[in-house]
Amino acid sequence: MKHNCIFNRTHQLINRLVAIHEAGQATAIYLGNKQKRLPPVFFQIFITPVKDDFQSSRFLNKPNAKYIANIDGGRLIHTLPSSIEDATDGFSPAQIIAYRRAFEADIINILAGPLAEAKYIAQRGGEPINPHPRHLKAQYYFNGISELESINEYLECFLENSALRKQKITELFFSAFCFVNERSNWHAIAALADYIVGANKSVMECNEIIGVLEAAYINPVFLQNDT
Repeated sequence: MKHNCIFNRTHQLINRLVAIHEAGQATAIYLGNKQKRLPPVFFQIFITPVKDDFQSSRFLNKPNAKYIANIDGGRLIHTLPSSIEDATDGFSPAQIIAYRRAFEADIINILAGPLAEAKYIAQRGGEPINPHPRHLKAQYYFNGISELESINEYLECFLENSALRKQKITELFFSAFCFVNERSNWHAIAALADYIVGANKSVMECNEIIGVLEAAYINPVFLQNDT
């Protein structure tokens, strides 16, 4: 998941937004793929100082330093093909379906970051999240530009027709929206965001992230009184 969120650790709101963004993607990569019965993939969360701010080994405690947060790995499709048809040439019908499901899952997982951020902003304003893609792009994609570029790259080799691409991104957008907005998934996203903010680490390993998500993921029946 190649995107960079630049932030200042001393700014609590920005820290939380970045943490929610990264947690949304990480949760979709792990729980979302698991729920779809897709193969697990390796990923890590990196929080590293911007080069000019890297002056000592104690950079995590440097006041006013800027940092870049990003998820490394996490994709089912490691290298984008020129087209789905080329990539699946010689595949059986079952293999083609599996490849397309993985392709779509990667797009949904990319979208989960900006959507988690959008949901958090909407909650802070006391309003429900607006699920229309037009409104979300206009209001909430603060760190989602690189995600949109990645999604366009996926869609260009997925569908040649622009109208079909628009229809597909709308479909996948709502799938990502439903994932983020589902109560037990959101509980896991929030728990991982809390962990990211509190851990003050430069690297969060895959097993570490999975442990947080597994501990936080609760069956919706137990969340009836959760606010």
